[in-house]
Amino acid sequence: MKKAVRLTISGRVQNVGFRYHTRQAAQKMGITGFVKNQTDGSVYAEAAGEEENLDQFILWCHSGPTWARVDEVKMQMMPFAEYAGFEVF
Repeated sequence: MKKAVRLTISGRVQNVGFRYHTRQAAQKMGITGFVKNQTDGSVYAEAAGEEENLDQFILWCHSGPTWARVDEVKMQMMPFAEYAGFEVF
């Protein structure tokens, strides 16, 4: 079953390559959507895919790349949306 989520990831998640590693993780897991920096220092992502893959992606977002520090991940389910791939903004 396909699902989609909005994620707001807080901590030391900017200037550590978080968005690019997020895209890499998403592509490996078959997730589509996008990720972008927010002015408050957080990272915002919309992600869609098969439920099992999406669960893995959300779990990855709780840790991120090695040099990041994730303090909090806020998640909100959203209607499924089709994205062409996974973009970094």
